[in-house]
Amino acid sequence: MNIENPTKILDCVGLFCPEPLFQTRQSIDTLKTGETLEVIADDPAAEEDLKRLCKRTGNTLLLLEKTGDILRFIIKKEK
Repeated sequence: MNIENPTKILDCVGLFCPEPLFQTRQSIDTLKTGETLEVIADDPAAEEDLKRLCKRTGNTLLLLEKTGDILRFIIKKEK
């Protein structure tokens, strides 16, 4: 699995809770099992929100990277 080439990229920079969560959920729903979604966000709440979303939906958070105010997530759709 190459996390540097996600199936889909979702840019949520400038959006605040609950928008990154809603858009991530919608984007995951469009993926096939095994595909990956990269989410880029700058809302501090997104870190906990997306971790919880992965746990609740059974998907895998492959990467969480912080660079300054920017959060980068790679989520793998499991089912």
